[in-house]
Amino acid sequence: MKAPPFLQGRITYENQITPDFAAEVAAIPGGEGIFECLQCGTCSGVCSVAPYMDYTPRRLINMVRAGFKDEVLHSRTVWLCTGCYACAVNCPAGIHITDVMYALKRLAIRNGAHPRRYPIPVLVSEFINNVRQTGRSNEAKLVVRVALRTNPLRLLKAAPLGLKMLRSGRMHVRGTRIEDPQRLNRMLESVSEARK
Repeated sequence: MKAPPFLQGRITYENQITPDFAAEVAAIPGGEGIFECLQCGTCSGVCSVAPYMDYTPRRLINMVRAGFKDEVLHSRTVWLCTGCYACAVNCPAGIHITDVMYALKRLAIRNGAHPRRYPIPVLVSEFINNVRQTGRSNEAKLVVRVALRTNPLRLLKAAPLGLKMLRSGRMHVRGTRIEDPQRLNRMLESVSEARK
């Protein structure tokens, strides 16, 4: 039987473990259920993408509670979660495991620990930057920025569709702006502070 990925070629020593990692995850909205897990494996059994993950959802939750911060935040598992909530619907403890995955995504982005050139974290950061600058989302700018940061050749493949959308008026190069984007930023910051 093949050893799990976190044991292949690397040993994690006790001084490399982050004992308060589970508490850090539980403090993020959506991560509260991390301590309620029974480790029954139902989430892993119903997850349609579990075979493609480097750690199953059950194992990932166990690794969070054991303090394997580096391994968890650099794993592909949280980015492969489709958000279908099949795990949450079937969880006997009533944990919203998908929300735990979203909390781990936020933590990975905050720590810069997501897989490099992976489109989802790049999309999230570019979307947030776009909204903070203009108060709105500009899809054309978003698509170009994500492609340039992940796989520039993708722009060539998407160009015919982009031109068709521009001609039909379904996409605009010049984005719109709200009157006072700074006011929106202050509101977002106050919401973030209230959550802490």
